[in-house]
Amino acid sequence: MERAVAHGALPARLLAQAWVRVRRPLLALALLGLLGFIAWRARSLDWAAAWEALLAYRPGTLLLAALAVAVAHGLYISYDLLGRYYSGHQLPPARVAATAFVSFAANLNLGSMVGGVALRLRLYAQQGLPIATILRVWGLSLLTNWIGYAALAGAVFLSGWVRLPPEAPLTTDALRWVGLVLWSVVGVYLAACRWSPRRLWTLRGHRLELPRAGLALLQVLLSALHWGFVASVLYVLLHGRVDYPTVLGALMMTSMAVIAMRVPAGLGVLEAVFMALLAGLQPEAQLLAALLAYRALFYLLPLAAAALVYLGLEARLRRTRVTARMAKPQA
Repeated sequence: MERAVAHGALPARLLAQAWVRVRRPLLALALLGLLGFIAWRARSLDWAAAWEALLAYRPGTLLLAALAVAVAHGLYISYDLLGRYYSGHQLPPARVAATAFVSFAANLNLGSMVGGVALRLRLYAQQGLPIATILRVWGLSLLTNWIGYAALAGAVFLSGWVRLPPEAPLTTDALRWVGLVLWSVVGVYLAACRWSPRRLWTLRGHRLELPRAGLALLQVLLSALHWGFVASVLYVLLHGRVDYPTVLGALMMTSMAVIAMRVPAGLGVLEAVFMALLAGLQPEAQLLAALLAYRALFYLLPLAAAALVYLGLEARLRRTRVTARMAKPQA
């Protein structure tokens, strides 16, 4: 019996090892193929018409879109404030918000390892938080973002709001199954937070504690609102000529593609997938102009603001360290 189990485990282990070896080359090939497609597609676009459409935006439209951007970023910042409550650390809320804002802007533009992890670790550690606490805050923030995405995307996919092009690898029915799986994940998470008798878990040496049901519900609500406001930025930039549910569905699908390809800032991937999903609903030049404006307002403008906030944080922390050294009694 034991020998049979051992023989059964061996092929599985060999398959796992083989997958580890080929995973990176396969992803690299897929990325190269996608980049080639994006480059080919970019050459066929009417950039002059897109630039003209971009310059035609009224200040009121851009202001309304910028307001939606501010709300979306504010909602994301609230994830770290939830993490403050969850972990029990005592950093002032204003400093938590500043750290979260800088980290999110860097995460969007430079990738999750730079913004979501490295920069957050650096800033929180400089403010005196231990690594274990920082990881708890980061973990809850990450979970909040994607549990809310799963709840909203699940609803969108189940509703059939997503317009799939004929060449899409998924059918509408298959997408509904994806939505059902996402909702199941959310349901299991909420049920575990409410009824699980075991609150503490250990994963790869890290201690994990299930949030209480109220906090879990707040995670889903804040994150779903965040994603909803992100979609509203694009809806406003499209002048409301594409109905909001369709824009929301396109954003949910685009986000899946960006995650799968792991391209920093989703550069090119976001634009290619979004334009494919909304093809025929708006002139191509208008779609491209909306996406360029979206990238400027949602990605680049917050990054510029975050750079100033980061410099302010660093200056304040430097002054604090100097003051602490001066306050030490001389030997």
